[in-house]
Amino acid sequence: MRKLILTVCTVLLGSVALFAQNDELKEVGYDQISNGAFSAKGVAGLRSMSDGEHFSAISGDKNAIVRYRYSDGEAVDTIFSNKGVLPSFPISRYAFSADENLIMLTTAIEPIYRHSYKAENWIYDRAKKSMTQLSSAGKQQVATFSPDGNKAAFVRDNNLYVVDLINSNERQITSDGVFGSIINGLCDWVYEEEYGFDRAYEWSPSSEAIAYYRFDESNVKKYHMPVYNTQLYPDDMSFKYPKAGEENSSVSIRVFNLAAGAYTVIDEVTPTNDGYFPRIEWSGRKDELAIHKVNRLQNHYDLMLYNTALKNLTTVFSEVSERYIDRIDASKVTFLPEFNRFIVMSEADGYRHLYMYDMSGKFLNQLTKGSWEVTSLDGVDLRSRKIYFTAAKNSPIGREPYALTINRRSDVVAMSKLNSAKENRGTYSVSFSKGSKYYTQTYSSTDTPTITTVHSASDGRVLRTIEDNAKLNERVKEYALPTKKFITVKAADGVTDLNAWIMYPIDFDENKEYPLFMTQYSGPGSQSVADRWGVSWEAALLKEGYIVVCVDGRGTGYRGFEFRSCTYRDLGNLEVQDQIAAAKELGSLPYIDADRIGIYGWSYGGFMALNCILKGNDVFAAAISVAPVTTWRYYDTIYTEIYNGLPQDNPEGYDNNSPINFADRLKGKLLLSHGTADDNVHISNAYDMMTALNKAGKDYEMQIFPDRNHGMGRDRDRLMRRSIEFIKANL
Repeated sequence: MRKLILTVCTVLLGSVALFAQNDELKEVGYDQISNGAFSAKGVAGLRSMSDGEHFSAISGDKNAIVRYRYSDGEAVDTIFSNKGVLPSFPISRYAFSADENLIMLTTAIEPIYRHSYKAENWIYDRAKKSMTQLSSAGKQQVATFSPDGNKAAFVRDNNLYVVDLINSNERQITSDGVFGSIINGLCDWVYEEEYGFDRAYEWSPSSEAIAYYRFDESNVKKYHMPVYNTQLYPDDMSFKYPKAGEENSSVSIRVFNLAAGAYTVIDEVTPTNDGYFPRIEWSGRKDELAIHKVNRLQNHYDLMLYNTALKNLTTVFSEVSERYIDRIDASKVTFLPEFNRFIVMSEADGYRHLYMYDMSGKFLNQLTKGSWEVTSLDGVDLRSRKIYFTAAKNSPIGREPYALTINRRSDVVAMSKLNSAKENRGTYSVSFSKGSKYYTQTYSSTDTPTITTVHSASDGRVLRTIEDNAKLNERVKEYALPTKKFITVKAADGVTDLNAWIMYPIDFDENKEYPLFMTQYSGPGSQSVADRWGVSWEAALLKEGYIVVCVDGRGTGYRGFEFRSCTYRDLGNLEVQDQIAAAKELGSLPYIDADRIGIYGWSYGGFMALNCILKGNDVFAAAISVAPVTTWRYYDTIYTEIYNGLPQDNPEGYDNNSPINFADRLKGKLLLSHGTADDNVHISNAYDMMTALNKAGKDYEMQIFPDRNHGMGRDRDRLMRRSIEFIKANL
């Protein structure tokens, strides 16, 4: 405790001296934050072209696709312009065929869930300078070119279709798709939300077959959600949503052979106990499909290779955990078919690292080691035998890019940070061109707005700067912009150090007392305390005289498996204890008013904020809970069960930390907020919380946003303004 006080005071004296010399600086208010005055410009939509020397991007006016050179950034030519082409529409999404002659242009987008949407797709032939509609029979989903560029596939009305782009013939591959029952080539709701993709099919490299998911969600229970739209009678939006412990979709993996006109069901991989297939992909070797599978508890993972010609299945890698294996995504396995090997990202030694195997499943080498985590595998250059990755090596709150050099046996010859990563703090990310000759690097820190540069991969030289946010840097000089200071506080166990940041009012006086406002998310594997640029809404509280703190408690990410998974089967226990302990520790500082401590959170953070003001009712005077889970029995199978097990097996883990069961403990001021069209965390969570509070005779404030989803859409700004007013009135 004493050490923390001395550290914080030392930092503050320097800050006060700095701002004393800048009395002319403008104050930062919510209006500036909301209007994006301090938002850094990024560089999105750069696509490496097949030659590895150029990239494409949509023009600023969204009327053209332009090709640029990596080496000097010069525009070489305009690949496509919508001027003089019918139909003409702004370009928002596009994709090339493998030979880059055809461009698929997507328009008239109609969002569905987090990733999915319906749209119209048009094919532009660069050689013929002609535009044709992919299908005139209705909007499509997840349209893609075949690898040979002669065909395209898409899904409409839960069925998979293929279009011959040479003669425009449309062919229906499946016919049993029915909304709410059978889905071919798309994900059901829970796969899309938790595994992060919506296209559930993959072209074979030869373009002769398509592997696809078939979901049978007939036995999954429906969630009904009214959609008001200011109508006399609301619409009823119903969709299948499997809640913890309930029945999931039955999923099978099928391979359709275009020439034979028939599909094969891979019976051997059909889940026998409600398992999942987080990904399928073609390994790159002829006729070989890779299937990723986990059991329902997600503590047993298998990587299987299926030879579609021989119809045989081989498990080449398995992993078992005493708790769980972090959710499988595209980063789990990287195939190197030319090298006859694959790389696995695994926590086998307690930290997320890279491991090399040959295609038979023989272990070759652990490529990275240490008490730190690899956060992404960014590229592999087989010619130079280099593997590029990003890691939280210097500190869990930062990211740095590295290069490994390996020999033919996959032994690590050298490992070094990329020469372009000059700073020893902050957050880097890199994206390599095809062939790995160039890479684009993005860097920011809490006091450095985003800088995007292009580099030579051979030596890290800066070839040019794409975006340096020069205007933002000049604007920042005009404002008394708050600075995040990184500190540590003790967890509830009194031993573990927790990472945190703290922001102080610009006119801070250590002889005064200030209210403390805590913001957090706290979900498993998440990170809110990070050394990167960003000015969030909470910074507007500083000019109102609040100190703002964010603490990443136990269960958050990038500090190893034990730190992250210690909340297993007990969500909301240790995390809440840590926020309470942090509030008490900070509240003991002489310049913080321990009677005026508040907390905020959204989604998992909303669940946390409720628990904190209820279980920590002698510590927290106010709380704002947005779109909270109030009982994990209401949330989906994949997310909930990986961290909390099945409710049938672990009822205590579901009920002992459900804020609904502690409503009678409310003492402070509470603002609850939720959107009625939240398909993710259903508003029934908030309604049940209100029922419990009403039954307990507790007063609280509630703000409902009709027809708003989990992110609140256009009403997000209104919610933030309401939150600031609530804090000023109650803390």
